[in-house]
Amino acid sequence: MSKAKAVEAVDTKKLKTRKRQKEAIARTWWGNAFVFLFLGLMAVFMLLPFYYAIMQSLKPMEEIFAYPPRFYVVNPSFNNFRSLGILTDSLWIPLSRAIFNTVFVTLAGTVCNVVVSSLAAFPFAKYNFPGSQFTFKVITKALLFTGAVTAVPQYLLIAKAGMVNTYFALLGPAVAAPMGMFLLKNFMSQIPTTMLEAAELDGASIPRIWWQIVLPNVKPAVLTLIILCFQSLWNMTGGNFIYEEKLKLLPTILQQISSSGIAYSGAAAAASVILMIPPLFVYILVQSRVLETMAHAGIDK
Repeated sequence: MSKAKAVEAVDTKKLKTRKRQKEAIARTWWGNAFVFLFLGLMAVFMLLPFYYAIMQSLKPMEEIFAYPPRFYVVNPSFNNFRSLGILTDSLWIPLSRAIFNTVFVTLAGTVCNVVVSSLAAFPFAKYNFPGSQFTFKVITKALLFTGAVTAVPQYLLIAKAGMVNTYFALLGPAVAAPMGMFLLKNFMSQIPTTMLEAAELDGASIPRIWWQIVLPNVKPAVLTLIILCFQSLWNMTGGNFIYEEKLKLLPTILQQISSSGIAYSGAAAAASVILMIPPLFVYILVQSRVLETMAHAGIDK
Protein backbone atom coordinates (compact mmCIF):
# COMPACT_ATOMS: atom_id res chain seq x y z
CA MET A 1 0.00 0.00 0.00
CA SER A 2 2.78 2.35 0.77
CA LYS A 3 4.30 1.75 -2.66
CA ALA A 4 0.93 2.35 -4.32
CA LYS A 5 0.46 5.57 -2.39
CA ALA A 6 3.94 6.71 -3.38
CA VAL A 7 3.21 6.05 -7.06
CA GLU A 8 -0.10 7.84 -6.76
CA ALA A 9 1.61 10.83 -5.12
CA VAL A 10 4.19 10.97 -7.94
CA ASP A 11 1.44 10.83 -10.57
CA THR A 12 -0.50 13.59 -8.79
CA LYS A 13 2.63 15.74 -8.66
CA LYS A 14 3.23 15.19 -12.37
CA LEU A 15 -0.36 16.13 -13.16
CA LYS A 16 -0.08 19.33 -11.12
CA THR A 17 3.21 20.20 -12.81
CA ARG A 18 1.70 19.69 -16.28
CA LYS A 19 -1.31 21.76 -15.30
CA ARG A 20 0.92 24.61 -14.11
CA GLN A 21 2.93 24.40 -17.34
CA LYS A 22 -0.25 24.58 -19.43
CA GLU A 23 -1.46 27.58 -17.42
CA ALA A 24 1.91 29.27 -17.85
CA ILE A 25 1.81 28.62 -21.62
CA ALA A 26 -1.73 29.98 -21.78
CA ARG A 27 -0.74 33.09 -19.83
CA THR A 28 2.30 33.54 -22.09
CA TRP A 29 0.16 33.21 -25.23
CA TRP A 30 -2.40 35.73 -24.03
CA GLY A 31 0.34 38.02 -22.80
CA ASN A 32 2.16 37.87 -26.14
CA ALA A 33 -1.05 38.51 -28.01
CA PHE A 34 -1.75 41.57 -25.89
CA VAL A 35 1.80 42.89 -26.34
CA PHE A 36 1.70 42.43 -30.12
CA LEU A 37 -1.72 44.07 -30.32
CA PHE A 38 -0.54 47.03 -28.24
CA LEU A 39 2.65 47.44 -30.29
CA GLY A 40 0.66 47.16 -33.51
CA LEU A 41 -1.70 49.94 -32.41
CA MET A 42 1.25 52.12 -31.39
CA ALA A 43 2.94 51.51 -34.76
CA VAL A 44 -0.22 52.54 -36.62
CA PHE A 45 -0.54 55.63 -34.41
CA MET A 46 3.07 56.64 -35.11
CA LEU A 47 2.85 55.99 -38.85
CA LEU A 48 -0.38 57.95 -39.18
CA PRO A 49 1.34 61.40 -39.53
CA PHE A 50 3.62 60.08 -42.28
CA TYR A 51 0.70 58.53 -44.12
CA TYR A 52 -1.36 61.72 -43.80
CA ALA A 53 1.51 63.87 -45.08
CA ILE A 54 1.92 61.66 -48.14
CA MET A 55 -1.81 61.70 -48.82
CA GLN A 56 -1.89 65.51 -48.51
CA SER A 57 0.94 65.84 -51.03
CA LEU A 58 -1.02 63.76 -53.57
CA LYS A 59 -4.35 65.57 -53.15
CA PRO A 60 -5.57 68.19 -55.63
CA MET A 61 -6.48 71.57 -54.21
CA GLU A 62 -10.20 70.85 -53.81
CA GLU A 63 -9.48 67.75 -51.73
CA ILE A 64 -6.93 69.47 -49.47
CA PHE A 65 -9.61 71.84 -48.13
CA ALA A 66 -12.41 69.28 -48.06
CA TYR A 67 -14.32 69.14 -44.78
CA PRO A 68 -14.25 66.89 -42.86
CA PRO A 69 -10.62 66.00 -43.72
CA ARG A 70 -10.16 62.65 -45.44
CA PHE A 71 -7.31 60.19 -44.87
CA TYR A 72 -7.37 59.02 -48.47
CA VAL A 73 -7.10 60.50 -51.96
CA VAL A 74 -9.92 60.28 -54.48
CA ASN A 75 -7.98 61.67 -57.44
CA PRO A 76 -4.24 61.31 -56.71
CA SER A 77 -1.96 63.63 -58.61
CA PHE A 78 1.69 64.80 -58.64
CA ASN A 79 0.72 68.38 -59.49
CA ASN A 80 1.82 69.57 -56.06
CA PHE A 81 5.37 68.40 -56.73
CA ARG A 82 5.29 70.06 -60.15
CA SER A 83 4.06 73.28 -58.53
CA LEU A 84 6.90 73.07 -56.02
CA GLY A 85 9.38 72.78 -58.88
CA ILE A 86 7.88 75.79 -60.63
CA LEU A 87 8.02 77.87 -57.44
CA THR A 88 11.64 76.96 -56.76
CA ASP A 89 12.58 77.95 -60.32
CA SER A 90 11.47 81.50 -59.58
CA LEU A 91 13.76 81.91 -56.57
CA TRP A 92 16.70 84.31 -56.46
CA ILE A 93 19.11 81.40 -56.23
CA PRO A 94 18.75 77.96 -57.84
CA LEU A 95 17.29 75.19 -55.72
CA SER A 96 20.47 73.18 -56.26
CA ARG A 97 22.40 75.73 -54.20
CA ALA A 98 20.01 75.36 -51.24
CA ILE A 99 20.27 71.57 -51.51
CA PHE A 100 24.08 71.81 -51.56
CA ASN A 101 24.07 74.06 -48.49
CA THR A 102 21.85 71.67 -46.55
CA VAL A 103 23.74 68.54 -47.58
CA PHE A 104 27.11 70.12 -46.81
CA VAL A 105 26.08 71.43 -43.40
CA THR A 106 24.35 68.15 -42.50
CA LEU A 107 27.22 65.85 -43.50
CA ALA A 108 30.02 68.09 -42.19
CA GLY A 109 28.20 68.80 -38.93
CA THR A 110 27.38 65.12 -38.35
CA VAL A 111 30.94 63.94 -38.99
CA CYS A 112 32.49 66.69 -36.86
CA ASN A 113 30.04 66.12 -34.02
CA VAL A 114 30.73 62.37 -33.92
CA VAL A 115 34.51 62.85 -34.03
CA VAL A 116 34.62 65.63 -31.42
CA SER A 117 32.10 63.91 -29.13
CA SER A 118 34.00 60.61 -29.21
CA LEU A 119 37.34 62.33 -28.62
CA ALA A 120 35.88 64.21 -25.65
CA ALA A 121 34.04 61.19 -24.23
CA PHE A 122 37.06 58.86 -24.28
CA PRO A 123 39.13 60.60 -21.56
CA PHE A 124 36.06 61.22 -19.41
CA ALA A 125 35.17 57.51 -19.58
CA LYS A 126 38.57 55.90 -19.09
CA TYR A 127 40.96 58.40 -17.50
CA ASN A 128 40.94 60.35 -14.25
CA PHE A 129 42.42 63.82 -14.55
CA PRO A 130 42.12 66.88 -12.30
CA GLY A 131 38.65 68.39 -12.56
CA SER A 132 37.22 65.57 -14.70
CA GLN A 133 34.19 64.96 -12.49
CA PHE A 134 33.37 68.65 -12.15
CA THR A 135 33.82 69.30 -15.88
CA PHE A 136 31.59 66.37 -16.81
CA LYS A 137 28.88 67.57 -14.45
CA VAL A 138 29.00 71.03 -16.04
CA ILE A 139 28.66 69.47 -19.50
CA THR A 140 25.72 67.31 -18.44
CA LYS A 141 24.01 70.35 -16.89
CA ALA A 142 24.15 71.93 -20.35
CA LEU A 143 21.62 69.30 -21.47
CA LEU A 144 19.01 71.02 -19.32
CA PHE A 145 19.01 74.22 -21.39
CA THR A 146 16.82 74.48 -24.47
CA GLY A 147 17.71 76.33 -27.64
CA ALA A 148 15.49 79.27 -26.67
CA VAL A 149 17.53 79.84 -23.50
CA THR A 150 20.91 79.78 -25.24
CA ALA A 151 19.85 81.63 -28.42
CA VAL A 152 20.92 85.13 -27.32
CA PRO A 153 24.34 84.26 -25.81
CA GLN A 154 25.00 81.92 -28.72
CA TYR A 155 24.29 84.69 -31.23
CA LEU A 156 26.52 87.14 -29.32
CA LEU A 157 29.42 84.67 -29.35
CA ILE A 158 29.01 83.94 -33.05
CA ALA A 159 28.68 87.63 -33.90
CA LYS A 160 31.79 88.54 -31.85
CA ALA A 161 33.71 85.80 -33.68
CA GLY A 162 32.63 87.23 -37.04
CA MET A 163 30.94 84.03 -38.16
CA VAL A 164 27.50 85.44 -39.06
CA ASN A 165 26.57 84.61 -42.67
CA THR A 166 29.09 81.75 -42.81
CA TYR A 167 28.86 77.98 -42.62
CA PHE A 168 30.76 78.10 -39.31
CA ALA A 169 27.76 79.79 -37.66
CA LEU A 170 25.80 76.60 -38.31
CA LEU A 171 28.57 74.07 -37.75
CA GLY A 172 29.94 75.55 -34.52
CA PRO A 173 26.90 74.94 -32.27
CA ALA A 174 26.31 71.56 -33.91
CA VAL A 175 29.83 70.35 -33.17
CA ALA A 176 29.71 71.57 -29.56
CA ALA A 177 26.39 69.89 -28.71
CA PRO A 178 26.83 67.96 -25.41
CA MET A 179 24.36 65.17 -26.11
CA GLY A 180 26.79 63.14 -28.21
CA MET A 181 29.55 63.28 -25.63
CA PHE A 182 27.15 62.25 -22.86
CA LEU A 183 25.83 59.27 -24.85
CA LEU A 184 29.25 58.01 -25.96
CA LYS A 185 30.80 58.46 -22.52
CA ASN A 186 28.22 56.13 -20.96
CA PHE A 187 28.90 53.50 -23.62
CA MET A 188 32.69 53.81 -23.39
CA SER A 189 32.51 53.34 -19.62
CA GLN A 190 31.28 49.78 -20.25
CA ILE A 191 34.43 48.81 -22.18
CA PRO A 192 36.75 46.73 -19.91
CA THR A 193 39.74 48.77 -18.81
CA THR A 194 41.93 45.67 -19.00
CA MET A 195 41.39 45.62 -22.77
CA LEU A 196 42.81 49.12 -23.11
CA GLU A 197 45.69 48.35 -20.75
CA ALA A 198 46.57 45.27 -22.79
CA ALA A 199 46.63 47.39 -25.94
CA GLU A 200 48.94 49.90 -24.24
CA LEU A 201 51.30 47.09 -23.19
CA ASP A 202 51.39 45.93 -26.82
CA GLY A 203 52.61 49.38 -27.80
CA ALA A 204 49.38 50.93 -29.12
CA SER A 205 49.15 54.71 -28.83
CA ILE A 206 46.11 56.44 -27.36
CA PRO A 207 44.85 57.64 -30.79
CA ARG A 208 45.16 54.09 -32.11
CA ILE A 209 43.30 52.69 -29.09
CA TRP A 210 40.53 55.24 -29.67
CA TRP A 211 40.27 54.42 -33.37
CA GLN A 212 40.74 50.64 -33.45
CA ILE A 213 39.36 49.52 -30.07
CA VAL A 214 37.05 52.09 -28.52
CA LEU A 215 35.05 53.22 -31.56
CA PRO A 216 34.31 49.68 -32.88
CA ASN A 217 33.02 48.70 -29.43
CA VAL A 218 30.61 51.65 -29.28
CA LYS A 219 29.45 51.39 -32.88
CA PRO A 220 25.72 51.18 -31.98
CA ALA A 221 25.97 54.41 -29.99
CA VAL A 222 27.90 56.11 -32.80
CA LEU A 223 25.23 55.16 -35.35
CA THR A 224 22.52 56.41 -33.01
CA LEU A 225 24.36 59.70 -32.65
CA ILE A 226 24.64 59.93 -36.45
CA ILE A 227 20.85 59.64 -36.74
CA LEU A 228 20.23 62.28 -34.08
CA CYS A 229 22.71 64.73 -35.61
CA PHE A 230 21.53 64.10 -39.17
CA GLN A 231 17.88 64.67 -38.28
CA SER A 232 18.65 67.82 -36.30
CA LEU A 233 20.91 69.39 -38.95
CA TRP A 234 18.75 68.38 -41.92
CA ASN A 235 15.74 70.21 -40.47
CA MET A 236 17.71 73.24 -39.28
CA THR A 237 16.79 76.58 -40.85
CA GLY A 238 19.70 78.66 -39.56
CA GLY A 239 17.60 81.80 -39.79
CA ASN A 240 19.28 83.38 -36.76
CA PHE A 241 22.71 83.45 -38.37
CA ILE A 242 22.20 83.27 -42.16
CA TYR A 243 20.78 86.25 -44.06
CA GLU A 244 22.40 85.94 -47.50
CA GLU A 245 20.30 84.14 -50.07
CA LYS A 246 23.20 82.06 -51.40
CA LEU A 247 23.79 80.51 -47.95
CA LYS A 248 20.19 79.72 -47.01
CA LEU A 249 19.28 76.11 -46.34
CA LEU A 250 16.61 73.98 -47.99
CA PRO A 251 14.15 74.03 -45.02
CA THR A 252 14.28 77.85 -45.07
CA ILE A 253 13.47 77.97 -48.79
CA LEU A 254 10.62 75.50 -48.40
CA GLN A 255 9.25 77.40 -45.41
CA GLN A 256 9.17 80.57 -47.48
CA ILE A 257 7.18 78.74 -50.13
CA SER A 258 4.82 77.26 -47.52
CA SER A 259 4.11 80.70 -46.03
CA SER A 260 3.30 82.26 -49.40
CA GLY A 261 -0.43 81.68 -48.96
CA ILE A 262 -3.25 79.17 -48.97
CA ALA A 263 -2.86 78.67 -52.72
CA TYR A 264 0.48 76.99 -52.10
CA SER A 265 -0.75 74.49 -49.50
CA GLY A 266 -0.26 71.60 -51.90
CA ALA A 267 3.32 72.64 -52.62
CA ALA A 268 3.92 72.95 -48.86
CA ALA A 269 2.67 69.38 -48.36
CA ALA A 270 4.99 68.17 -51.11
CA ALA A 271 7.89 70.03 -49.48
CA SER A 272 7.23 68.36 -46.12
CA VAL A 273 7.35 64.93 -47.76
CA ILE A 274 10.65 65.75 -49.46
CA LEU A 275 12.16 66.84 -46.14
CA MET A 276 11.03 63.59 -44.48
CA ILE A 277 12.74 61.24 -46.94
CA PRO A 278 16.48 61.57 -46.09
CA PRO A 279 16.14 61.15 -42.28
CA LEU A 280 13.85 58.16 -42.77
CA PHE A 281 16.30 56.62 -45.24
CA VAL A 282 19.21 57.04 -42.81
CA TYR A 283 17.17 55.59 -39.95
CA ILE A 284 16.13 52.53 -41.97
CA LEU A 285 19.78 51.82 -42.80
CA VAL A 286 20.93 51.73 -39.17
CA GLN A 287 17.75 51.04 -37.19
CA SER A 288 18.98 47.67 -35.87
CA ARG A 289 21.95 49.38 -34.24
CA VAL A 290 19.65 52.01 -32.73
CA LEU A 291 17.58 49.28 -31.08
CA GLU A 292 20.78 47.75 -29.71
CA THR A 293 21.72 51.12 -28.26
CA MET A 294 18.36 51.51 -26.53
CA ALA A 295 18.65 47.99 -25.09
CA HIS A 296 22.18 48.30 -23.71
CA ALA A 297 22.60 51.99 -22.91
CA GLY A 298 23.63 52.64 -19.32
CA ILE A 299 24.15 55.70 -17.16
CA ASP A 300 27.02 55.79 -14.71
CA LYS A 301 26.56 56.97 -11.18
